[in-house]
Amino acid sequence: MNLPTSQFLPSDDDNLSPARRRQRRRSLVPSTSDARAEFLKELSHRLTPSLDFYTITLLTAIILAAAILLDQPALYILAALIAPFLAPAIGLSLAAAVGSVRFFLRSLAAFTIGSLVVFAFGCAAGWVSTRLSPATYSYAFAHARFIWGDFLLLSAGIILTAYMLIRSRTSKPLVTSVALVYELYLPIGVAGFGLTGSVPGLWPDALLVFVIHLAWCALLGTLTMAVMGLRPSNVFGYTLGTTVTIVIIVAAVFISGLGTALTRETAMPSLEAFTEVIPSAAALVKQSPAPSLAPEIQPAASLPAGSGTSTATPTNTLVPTKTPTITLTPMATPVYAKIKPNEFGGAYIRKEPSFDSQAITSLSTDVMVIVVDEYTQADNVIWVKIRTISDDPVEGWIVRSLLITATPKAGW
Repeated sequence: MNLPTSQFLPSDDDNLSPARRRQRRRSLVPSTSDARAEFLKELSHRLTPSLDFYTITLLTAIILAAAILLDQPALYILAALIAPFLAPAIGLSLAAAVGSVRFFLRSLAAFTIGSLVVFAFGCAAGWVSTRLSPATYSYAFAHARFIWGDFLLLSAGIILTAYMLIRSRTSKPLVTSVALVYELYLPIGVAGFGLTGSVPGLWPDALLVFVIHLAWCALLGTLTMAVMGLRPSNVFGYTLGTTVTIVIIVAAVFISGLGTALTRETAMPSLEAFTEVIPSAAALVKQSPAPSLAPEIQPAASLPAGSGTSTATPTNTLVPTKTPTITLTPMATPVYAKIKPNEFGGAYIRKEPSFDSQAITSLSTDVMVIVVDEYTQADNVIWVKIRTISDDPVEGWIVRSLLITATPKAGW
């Protein structure tokens, strides 16, 4: 695999200023064309995945699938520790930094294959979960949400991996690569689980986290290598690096907007709006004035003159009309509540007030619900019955401590 070499620096140190000579000696990247070419050849060889990469990725996918099914955080960590060195992810940054199209495509293909293996086993685990009794997958939600701590871990991982890879000519930074595996392989595995496991809140949320993490990893890795001296040697190389960077940013922004549009909730009034006093229904109904009863006078017909018979006295006949009756039906003021933020960013709604009961659905943090006037105590906690606000409302039970009431309610 040939990566472009550099010929813009002279090989004779005597023609350089003292400052340039000191800078050259401190540089981790060789400055002469022959040494630079040999360095890039050796570096590209270390970043080319072998058969062991795919074999260990398969083992990682199996352990990750078990971690999601069993909801065990220790297995999540084990999957990241056993995972192979993510050479293709670093290869994307190297190819963009030096401007090699072929190496970029080969690294992208290798990383795609590894990610698809993890995604496929996640889908298999999701299919298995539908055949088992209902269970909770709390730790899976931690990899389907954008968390700043994870973002910082990814940033530190890619910077240290790129630095140690260039500094060391023989070894691979396996320790720092664990951070990359944790932030790339785990979200794509959870995305596959959410696709086939019918667990709301995992798909496409985890896929969105994976794409954003991958884009940031490639971009930050490219910038790190550029700072360390790995820059293109020609205009074409700069064009490739710039194009790849722009495509990565645009793809992340587009997919982020698409994911937001797919998972966006119907806009609800703010919490402050519900804390205001709600006028009663009787005050909102205006009684229209009752129509007046207008008498209809029907005069009797008079007899011909000279008949000798006295004329009939006119009689006023009152014809009543219907008066509309306004009936006011008192309606109880609905009690609204929000899902309280917790460690995993959501809550399960269960069919019955028990942790062993089937989970009907899950709601994200800050979603507004209506509290039904029913509550009970079970499993040493207080359960409250709620109703979702949607075109197809769902009623179920939730632990009261996971709710924040937006309107006053006795006993809360």
